[in-house]
Amino acid sequence: MQSWQMQTAKARFSDVVRSAKQDGPQNITVHGKSVAVVVSRDLFDQLSGNARSLAEFMQASPLVGLDELDLERDTSPVRELAL
Repeated sequence: MQSWQMQTAKARFSDVVRSAKQDGPQNITVHGKSVAVVVSRDLFDQLSGNARSLAEFMQASPLVGLDELDLERDTSPVRELAL
């Protein structure tokens, strides 16, 4: 993983992003300590589980194909609390 000082990363941000896409994660440091990592969108989606689109997520729902949802509320009285 390549390391960039914060001031260099700010000045060459497009290079940092390009390197993240081509070469993998890019480490950002301040005073020699790692403070952030820049990753490509593809890697972020892969790591966070966001690889599917919203439409694909909805189509995978176990509720697909139901004509009607039963959203009936519980009408029992609310219990009282002494505060």
